[in-house]
Amino acid sequence: MSTSLTTPNPAPAADNERRGSVIEQRSIDYVPRSERHGKVWHQGPFWFTGNFVLPTMVIGFIGPAIGLSVWWTVLAVVLGACFGTFFMAFHANQGPRTGLPQMIQSRAQFGSRGAIVPFAASVFVYVGFMVFDTILATQGLQLALPGDKLFWYPVLIALSIVIAVVGHDLLHFIQRWLTYVLVAVFAIITVLAIVNFDATTVTAAAGAAGWDATSFLVMFSLAAGYNISYAIYVSDYSRYLPQDASAPKLIGWTYLGAAVSASWLMSLGALLGSNIPDADAIGAVKTVGDMLFPGFGTFAVLVSTVALISIMGVNAYGAMLTGTTAVDGFRKVRATVRLRVIGLAIVGLVTLAIALLIPDNYLGSFNDFVLLMLYFLVPWTAVNLVDFYLVRRGKYAIAEIFNPRGIYGRWAWRGMVAYLLGFVAMIPFFYTSFYVGPVSEALGGADISFVVGLVVSGGLHLLFSRNLDHAAEAEARTRSELELEGTAG
Repeated sequence: MSTSLTTPNPAPAADNERRGSVIEQRSIDYVPRSERHGKVWHQGPFWFTGNFVLPTMVIGFIGPAIGLSVWWTVLAVVLGACFGTFFMAFHANQGPRTGLPQMIQSRAQFGSRGAIVPFAASVFVYVGFMVFDTILATQGLQLALPGDKLFWYPVLIALSIVIAVVGHDLLHFIQRWLTYVLVAVFAIITVLAIVNFDATTVTAAAGAAGWDATSFLVMFSLAAGYNISYAIYVSDYSRYLPQDASAPKLIGWTYLGAAVSASWLMSLGALLGSNIPDADAIGAVKTVGDMLFPGFGTFAVLVSTVALISIMGVNAYGAMLTGTTAVDGFRKVRATVRLRVIGLAIVGLVTLAIALLIPDNYLGSFNDFVLLMLYFLVPWTAVNLVDFYLVRRGKYAIAEIFNPRGIYGRWAWRGMVAYLLGFVAMIPFFYTSFYVGPVSEALGGADISFVVGLVVSGGLHLLFSRNLDHAAEAEARTRSELELEGTAG
């Protein structure tokens, strides 16, 4: 079996050419072991900066607005972020074991065409984040530079597309070095906020006690869903690591980076949201920064804007990989640099159109967006992780993932049914501005749908997979190793 997306036993000259190119040559295809590089600890700063962006702070604003004090909001977002990051971080181990981007691995559970549902949900997340990042980055730049959104939206999106075209190594480089700058700047912002604001302040929405059980669960779900959403990214940025990279260290660094940044910035958002009337991310950071000296607030916002542009590149890169994988499931494509550029251009145009249409008051839209991410991605992460760790234990016939007539097929009923039944089971527990499920209503608005989705989808996939033909898959793995690496593993 041969495909256009795998590279059987690449020649040394081709390896050298790929490594010497500034622009990443790989796309959704397998990364041979001869091209693996990077350090496990790099995952820590990558995911710290990836999560240390202004939309993360916006999550913290929501707690005081829906009835929680600063400390109850902080507790809810820290617990939620740590819970959500648990699932996200375990996906990191899939990259070096498979040598594949994150979402194409879903073909092993859903089939090359059956994976279209999680693929569509993933593109929704990527583009959604790009839209919110574009809006916030524009507002940040407008503090210091002229130009309206008709100018800045296309410019910022184009910059992010250029970063994504250069690809994996540039994204790692930018994210890693931005970590040091962000830590330094926001350590000052945080100290200023703690010194100048009262952490015991309770907003009018919170009432005297500053506690509401439903609001606490909402904040827990928002923080968990926000970090679970990064599960669709993780292997994209760990797939170039050596195959024998330490799993505990890889998972640990990923967890540390994503959980610490989310907990820090969401907690800071809770403090600012409780003390600054009608707080918005740009205005709040500027207000606090200027307490040091006039202009430092603007500098802090501009640093945050650079981080936003970088994470826009990360989102564009992921949307391109997932979109290409979805198309390839129905019509074979050749993974070239030209295809990547075309895919990224389409992502940019879609992002621009949505950003121009979304209302300026985006906080309500952002709230619903995060909850929808949680609803669509929880069943997928449950199926994907159960399959990797409990069913197949990290052993896949990689070449067969690119073969629609291979052992994983076009429509894999086990993963599809587990996903759909898990999603349906979650619906009565939904709580959004446009729909409240009957169970959520009976619980006073509490949303525990993510627990239901994890248990139902993960449990069903494990149950359905009891009769898998592991012997046949083992034979397919041997053939795959010969095709991809020239050895039998």
